[in-house]
Amino acid sequence: MPRPRVLSGVQPTGALHLGNWLGAIRNWVDLQDTHDTFVCVVDLHAITVPHDPAQLAGDTRSTAALYLACGMDPERCSVFIQSQIAAHSELCWLLNCVTPLNWLERMIQFKEKSVKQGDNVSVGLLDYPVLMAADILLYDADLVPVGEDQKQHLELARDIAQQRINARFGSEELPVLNVPKPLILKEGARVMSLTDGRSKMSKSDPNEGSRITLLDPPELITKKIKRAKTDPQMGLEFDNPERPETHNLLSLYAILSGQGREAAAAECAEMGWGTFKPLLAEATVAALEPIQARHRELMNDPAELDQVLDQGRQKAENVANATLERVRKSLGFSPRH
Repeated sequence: MPRPRVLSGVQPTGALHLGNWLGAIRNWVDLQDTHDTFVCVVDLHAITVPHDPAQLAGDTRSTAALYLACGMDPERCSVFIQSQIAAHSELCWLLNCVTPLNWLERMIQFKEKSVKQGDNVSVGLLDYPVLMAADILLYDADLVPVGEDQKQHLELARDIAQQRINARFGSEELPVLNVPKPLILKEGARVMSLTDGRSKMSKSDPNEGSRITLLDPPELITKKIKRAKTDPQMGLEFDNPERPETHNLLSLYAILSGQGREAAAAECAEMGWGTFKPLLAEATVAALEPIQARHRELMNDPAELDQVLDQGRQKAENVANATLERVRKSLGFSPRH
């Protein structure tokens, strides 16, 4: 029996942080053992807002190196860069032509981001959920790991596949596209901001003290944790809705120290913040040190990184081109020889 296929991706804009690692990448690493895993750096999505070309190029390679440093194994998965496979852009156009405009206008993230950009909103910002649908559908993914903020985009991909392609151009016996299901990941899936325990840690937060990035040096990690928002109460605990920051910081400690919730709760039940924060900083620095060391190795050896990305691209391109040709044929285009 073939293993179920999983597709995941992260934009290269902004530095990857603890939330990206603990909520997503760490789980992708585990999936390699049980699933046919494809992981891409979705750099085409990064240009829906104004960008610096040189920075985009550097961030794309750095993000790919971080995937590998976090444990994505090129012998067990395919790591590749989205823009290096032309099928993403071509399938996006084909899906554009069957996707109703009002489906895109109701997308929550478009509404939020378009307000911030005013008159400078690009067509790409409106349309990037269709590109995301193309990313997912190209690889016949069975499962897509998503957080709550991305569930609407996956539903759009499912609707496009079912209602606009399969129902119109395929059949129940021979669907054109595989319809993926969401894979909701649990522990660590919601790492919250260091400055607001009710908001997710985010790359887009203007306050850099709200997040710890995977490449932050030890002294900066210690500084950010020292300044993290807390409350005046002694002792740390989980699941008290009146103490969201306490729950968040203790959750991070439980994961990063490797102790788990029960042991961390017992250790910190009567602990003050002056004792706890250095412990959390020490655990965070220790957890990130091997990731940072491997990232440095990869960035200092462009040939190794290029070889891994080329290997991933070749495997991904074979799957993507087969799917694209299936869609082209169903829509009435002449086959490519």
